[in-house]
Amino acid sequence: MLYESLLLFGVVFIADWLLDTLTQSRHALALRHTRQAWLFFVIGAYFIFFWCRSGQTLAMKTWHLKICPPGQVRLPVRRALLRYCLAWMWFLPAMAIDAAFGLQGWPSIAVIFLGMCAWIATAWFDPQRQFLHDRLAGTRIVDSAGLNAPSA
Repeated sequence: MLYESLLLFGVVFIADWLLDTLTQSRHALALRHTRQAWLFFVIGAYFIFFWCRSGQTLAMKTWHLKICPPGQVRLPVRRALLRYCLAWMWFLPAMAIDAAFGLQGWPSIAVIFLGMCAWIATAWFDPQRQFLHDRLAGTRIVDSAGLNAPSA
């Protein structure tokens, strides 16, 4: 996730710059909800494009990981969109708790961190070690090095 976020930073930076340029926004909090919706769309387009094209984002290629639907060569757009929306569950429940209690600073960070840990724990309880969003979307993360290895 860390490497993916480094690559995604460039995408978000350019998308945000484009929004600011087109809307002539002079303040980061101006058009806040528009900005959030725009970045949600841009980040989704990034992931869905790569997942449907090759099953791998740039960071996933580095780590030899691939998203695969069972029995299909390519991930359909509908399933990629579902996976993208479900993957936000890494953060949304914890963010809702954070907002409900009006937490700030370290308590806010702790709640979001604990929420992420809880989502990671879903893979520990899955017999195939898949995250809950992959299970619900009908996808799996596999080792792509094993898929491309020449057979003996």
